[in-house]
Amino acid sequence: TGGEGGGRPDLAEAGGKDPGQIEAALQAVEGIVRRMLRGGDTP
Repeated sequence: TGGEGGGRPDLAEAGGKDPGQIEAALQAVEGIVRRMLRGGDTP
């Protein structure tokens, strides 16, 4: 999404400049979580 992140070690924050990429980002997260739940490698 062209964003940046920051925050404290116990609380992350993020923002993006291209909201049109939100769907692709959510799909990527879904794939990562599914692999982790199956016991696969982390990203």
